[in-house]
This record gives sequence, C-alpha cells and structure tokens, in this order.
Amino acid sequence: MKKTKKAIVFGANGQAEVVSYLLEADSEYEIVAFCVSKAYRENDEFMNKPLVDFEGIEGIYPPADYEMYVSLSYADQNKVRERFYHEAKAKGYTLLTYISSKTTCWTDKIGDNTFIFEDNTIQPFVEIGNNVILWSGNHIGHHSVVEDNVFISSHVVVSGHCRIGANTFIGVNSTLRDGIAIGKFNTLGAGCLMVKPTHDDKIYIGTKAAEYVKKE
Repeated sequence: MKKTKKAIVFGANGQAEVVSYLLEADSEYEIVAFCVSKAYRENDEFMNKPLVDFEGIEGIYPPADYEMYVSLSYADQNKVRERFYHEAKAKGYTLLTYISSKTTCWTDKIGDNTFIFEDNTIQPFVEIGNNVILWSGNHIGHHSVVEDNVFISSHVVVSGHCRIGANTFIGVNSTLRDGIAIGKFNTLGAGCLMVKPTHDDKIYIGTKAAEYVKKE
C-alpha cells in the first residue's frame, strides 16, 4: 500500500511490534519512530527505528508533520492508555485510527486512537468511541455503543443494542446478551456470559458471570 502519511507509535513492547507491523503492511502510514516515557526508555532503537522520549517529542517530530498512535494495553483499567492519549492530544498530535482491511465494518462512527484488528464484524449503527482496542475476531452487534477507553480482547460476542461503559475490559470468549448495559470500569473475565446489566467498578468472572467479591 502506498505510504502517504507518517506516524509515531507510543510503545516499545510486543503490542507495539504487532501494531507497527499491521500499520506498515495494511495502511497508508509509514512508521518513522517509537516513543516511551523517559523513565522507561532503555535503548535508542526499537525495531531498527529511533526510540525517543515522549517528553519533548514534539520538538523532534512536529505534530504538523506526524501523527501518533498510543499503543498501550488495558493496564489499570485502561487508565494508562487514557492518560497518554490525552497528553498526546495536548501536544497537538492527530491520533490515528486503524481498521484492518480484513474486518467487516458497517459503521463510520469510530473515534480516534482506535485500533480494530482483523476478523472483527461490526454491524450497522454501531458507535465506537475514542481510544478503543478491538483485538481479533469479535462480533459487535447492531446499534451497540462502545464507550471510550474500552479494551475488547478476542472472540467476544456483543449482541445488538448493548452498551459497554468507558474503561471496561472484556476477556476472551465472553458473550453479552442483547440489550444490556455493562458499567464503566468493569472487568469481565474470560468466558463470561453476561445476561444482566452490571454496576460500575465491578469484576465479573465465570460462565454465569458472578460478581467477584474480594475476600478480606
């Protein structure tokens, strides 16, 4: 694919490697450099490209000439990725969104710094917020809403008319029945079957998705 834009990836780990590979192979973006926080930078290169400090990066790669993707995981309920998303925007960067050419997507209501991997099916009238990650092979049913800073892992089924609250993580092979709302800052463990709405700031585990209560 012809490269018409230049971008920097925030991150220097396995996820950043995968993100860089997909952007180079399947988008208009040329990855020119990587960045991390100064306290975490141990080398000057990553994947044979410059690795620089996020602090002051705008002086090396001006936002007028380069876009950025903040490639961070679901750590601390996606709050770390959310923090650097806002910091990158404050520096003036346009935060790119990637939708795999191997995904079926029937909506254009998708925010920035959102990364949609291969083999997702996104039905009509779906809305996806900013700073969202949809890993491989999910189904997002019609009229559903995925709020900001959500991480959906793989082979998750979200039925129609669902709402997933901000900063929620959904583990592999989970299923949401139609018409339910998942609260903000939820963690749904692998294989959860969700048939009822959930409260904010909760953890759900097991095939019957019982609320997890930490033992004192």
